[in-house]
Amino acid sequence: MSATLYLIPTPLATADTPCLLPHEQALIVGITDFIVEAEKTARAHLKALGVSTPIRELSMHTLNEHTNAADIPALLEPLKQGRDVGLVSEAGCPAVADPGAQVVALAHQHGFTVKPLVGPSSILLALMASGANGQNFAFRGYLPQHADERAAALKDWEARAYQQKETQIFIETPYRNDVLLETALQTLKPTTRLCVACDLTADSETIISLPVQDWPKDRPNLKKRPTIFIIYAQ
Repeated sequence: MSATLYLIPTPLATADTPCLLPHEQALIVGITDFIVEAEKTARAHLKALGVSTPIRELSMHTLNEHTNAADIPALLEPLKQGRDVGLVSEAGCPAVADPGAQVVALAHQHGFTVKPLVGPSSILLALMASGANGQNFAFRGYLPQHADERAAALKDWEARAYQQKETQIFIETPYRNDVLLETALQTLKPTTRLCVACDLTADSETIISLPVQDWPKDRPNLKKRPTIFIIYAQ
């Protein structure tokens, strides 16, 4: 029987926040080989998920933005030896705005089974809660860092929202969230709807989705809080 690459979502909030369906959690408790974005958080997540092998005895290989592309094929070695492997994100779903897509593509190329498990995606949760068009949307990733380029990108995405009825979803490095929010409120049309979804699934969860002209003057503090931004037109 072919070994399986399990794509394991992890909590968006604290490590012990329930995030897998029970029958899917049962599939991964015996896995001993993992590909992770960061070992420290992965160990906390896996412990909370009830992995039966002592955490210190698990085999963990790091895959992040610093991983050399030439080193990625070696991550499939346990699969080639017949052992299941778990791909674990830092938060949310693996390979969605997170590393992992190259490993998944290689697993398909070599004929291994790829099994995505149901779990939280901050992108989809924000879209669900925004009231924006969920039939036509684009995830844009990060905006340019330079102020002029950032404003130009926002105007371009806003135009697509109006012309194509395409919801625009994007993120920022958490310590720059407040600056991005102010830039968006100053750059976008008054009638453009802007959604900010912060700390999704946590007790501190904050979701505001309003036309720019109706946004409260008392802004939420977004500094160092994971946040999804959405632009849309209605």
